[in-house]
Amino acid sequence: MTAKHSIQSALQQAYTQLKDVSESAWLDAEVLLCHCLKKPRSYLKAWPETMLDSDINTRYQNLIAQRLQHKPIAYLTGTREFWSRPFKVTENVLIPRPDTELLIEISLPLIPQKDCRILDLGTGSGIIAITLGLERPQATLIATDKSEAALQVAKENANYLGANNIQFRVSDWFSQLTTDTFDFILSNPPYIDTSDEHLLRGDVQHEPKIALIAAQQGLADILNIVQQAPQHLNPGGHLLIEHGFDQQAAVQHIFSQAGFSTIQTHIDLAGNPRITSGLWNLS
Repeated sequence: MTAKHSIQSALQQAYTQLKDVSESAWLDAEVLLCHCLKKPRSYLKAWPETMLDSDINTRYQNLIAQRLQHKPIAYLTGTREFWSRPFKVTENVLIPRPDTELLIEISLPLIPQKDCRILDLGTGSGIIAITLGLERPQATLIATDKSEAALQVAKENANYLGANNIQFRVSDWFSQLTTDTFDFILSNPPYIDTSDEHLLRGDVQHEPKIALIAAQQGLADILNIVQQAPQHLNPGGHLLIEHGFDQQAAVQHIFSQAGFSTIQTHIDLAGNPRITSGLWNLS
């Protein structure tokens, strides 16, 4: 029989279990208990002596056991916030990260409050396309992914959040977009090298490798996108790509070789080069 626990004792026990495997052990314990209780974190502080019923306690212990195996919190709760909105996530998609919000911050001032065409390549859970679609409701967006399972998650997020100006297509980069042209193309493609030691650490261990790993020192997909983008950009169109912190020089060179101008690399909150953008001027 599972021992009875108050909110406070359950949290303390979970913290003791998690402290050696997570740098955010107490926060993990709180988030998972809130998920089980369907309550905000303020509830835990207001009612620490409340006893947990056996079903809640059992469910909580199961989640803690999975967290001890390094399963990401977002996969355990099924959700992660991005741009102040809740997005559903499953093990078929990458977990949204704050770094990618930089892509939104850079692109929004460029995108007019009128009809324009935007492409999100490799949409995953749909965070980029859906955020832009909601922030620019007059725009028309196409969001692609070669994973049908990922696109299903993106569609569910779009429906839940009310983004009705997005078309979702199964496509390996531009393969199913032969005649389509856009004013803006954005992508957070795979950019981690197959030998990168970070693949063996933390949440990344559990995320879909197809969305993380690229050949040629992590540059193969970026090269593919940048080389093909000019065929799909209208004159004066913008290309924006997220990449690794150590890939700035290589990515700028790829943009330059493809004929882009006004090439800039933008720094994330941690001070790392994270987004490179370029302008397509040719008619």
